[in-house]
Amino acid sequence: MIQFYTYTTPNGRKISIMLEELGIPYQVNVVNISNGEQFEPDFLKVSPNNKIPAIVDEEANGLAVFESGAILTYLAEKYGQFLPTSGEARYKTLEWLHWQIGGVGPMFGQLGYFTVYAKEKMPQAIARYTSEAERLLAVMDRRLTDNAYLAGEVYSIADMAAYPWVVNAREGAFLGASLGAVLAEKPAVLRWLNDVGARPAVQRGMAVPVV
Repeated sequence: MIQFYTYTTPNGRKISIMLEELGIPYQVNVVNISNGEQFEPDFLKVSPNNKIPAIVDEEANGLAVFESGAILTYLAEKYGQFLPTSGEARYKTLEWLHWQIGGVGPMFGQLGYFTVYAKEKMPQAIARYTSEAERLLAVMDRRLTDNAYLAGEVYSIADMAAYPWVVNAREGAFLGASLGAVLAEKPAVLRWLNDVGARPAVQRGMAVPVV
C-alpha cells in the first residue's frame, strides 16, 4: 500500500494522476497546508522539506519519498510504466519532466502568488512572471506541434507533471495574468490539454483529495 500525503495543489495532483494511471491501492492522507499541517512533526518525518506531495511505500520497508519529480520517477521505475528504461526515450521523458519541475511549476506558482494571493501588488514581479509563463507556454506549444506528448509520441510522467499546472492556467487560476488568453493562441497545447484531460485516470486523479 502507498500512503499518499497531499493537498489540493497541482503538485499533489501530479501524484494522484500517476497512482490512478497505475491502478494500484493507495491511501490519501490530507495535509491541510492552509492550516500549517505541513509543519507537524509526524509529517516532517516523511517530508523534511515540509511540502506536499510525499509518499510512504509500505511494501518497501516504509520508504518515504518527497518531491513530486522524485515520486513520479520512483513509481514509474517500480511499476515499469510511463518512463522508458533506457535510451533516448528515457532521457526525453526526464528532460521534459525536469523542464516542468524547474520551469513551469516555480514560474506559474510565483505568478499565481503575485497576481492572486499577494496583498500588495507588485507590477514588476507580475510582469516578470507573466513574461516567463508566456515563454514557457510558447516552448510547450512548439514541442507539441510536432509531438503528441511532451516526451514524444507516448504519454509519460512528463505529461502527468505538466497537466495540473497548465489546466489550472486555462481554467482561471492565474486569471490576473490573462494566461487564458495566451493559451487560446496555443493550439497544440490546447489539443494536448484535451487529450490528456480525456483520460479517465487523469479525471479521477484531478479529483484527489476530496476536502
